[in-house]
Amino acid sequence: MFNTDMLAFLICPVSHLALHYDAERQCLISADGQNEYPIVNGIPVLMPKNAMEE
Repeated sequence: MFNTDMLAFLICPVSHLALHYDAERQCLISADGQNEYPIVNGIPVLMPKNAMEE
């Protein structure tokens, strides 16, 4: 399970905007909605090459 308390410290490595947690899809989405990062085994994979553009 992803610890949502950590969101205050995370930003999108591509856009440098805040990230929002989508519990249903188990991913983090940048504030502008342009980039999505998977959460694998409770760990967000924030590598730019893993960003999935919406």
